[in-house]
Amino acid sequence: MTVHGSVSFGPRLIVTPTGRLRAALLVQPSRNIEKASPVWGEPGAVYDRALEQHEILRKTLEYFGVETTVVESRGSDPFEISAGDSSVLFEDGAVLMRLTALSRRAEVDRMETEFARLDVPLAGHIAGPGLLDGNNVLLAGKIAFVGANVGGNELGRSGFEQVARSRGYQVVEVKLASDVTALRAVAGAVANDTIVVGAGKADPQAFAGFRTIVVELGEAQAAGVLTLGERHVLADIRYRTALGAMRRAGVKVEAIDLYEFTKLGLTPSMLTLALARE
Repeated sequence: MTVHGSVSFGPRLIVTPTGRLRAALLVQPSRNIEKASPVWGEPGAVYDRALEQHEILRKTLEYFGVETTVVESRGSDPFEISAGDSSVLFEDGAVLMRLTALSRRAEVDRMETEFARLDVPLAGHIAGPGLLDGNNVLLAGKIAFVGANVGGNELGRSGFEQVARSRGYQVVEVKLASDVTALRAVAGAVANDTIVVGAGKADPQAFAGFRTIVVELGEAQAAGVLTLGERHVLADIRYRTALGAMRRAGVKVEAIDLYEFTKLGLTPSMLTLALARE
């Protein structure tokens, strides 16, 4: 394990889901990334380039005042780098997920060990046979949006709903297009009242009451931004039209090259597990 900076949490973790990001955890890519099947129309990921881009992601987060912890990949599944899948954090602790992919189940145990080292308390877990991937959950304001047809099952979603409701969140299920692998691949919260979403990829009715920024179909993955603070996000630089749309809507956008991860359908928010926000 490599720790950059001294992580200090105090009594509260995710105070507000779109508040200033103070601490985050990343999982370093392994050579297994080159074995992953890319999304349609893209070439396979290149390990050395992925390492470089992942390091740029870490340095960018630190530039904006985020204390980062980087852990090594331990399993054989190339999608272990998708750090946001292992858990969902609330103000009082982390809720451990039970991942849909059998090959990734041990990641949650490893993350629990890291939480013990970082003094991150546990707030609950998804028990079997329930399944839910953390990147299929998006928190905004006091709403917990959950992808309804991917990345989990009904038992997992029901179990998470109980935990979220006990912490004051209303849970709203979002129906996703058949080619979407996770809610956070096509949607992101850029403010406590604003969602950016890929056109045709998520049921827009689910976001009733929120302002929405809709990015065009060919750039739907651009919506998977990592929120650095209210109306301040980190995004993949290759989606020029979508970035322009967000900026015109009053969102400050920091853009970096994450193409090796984009090839696999992974977004900045999926690669980053937010540990503390204020």
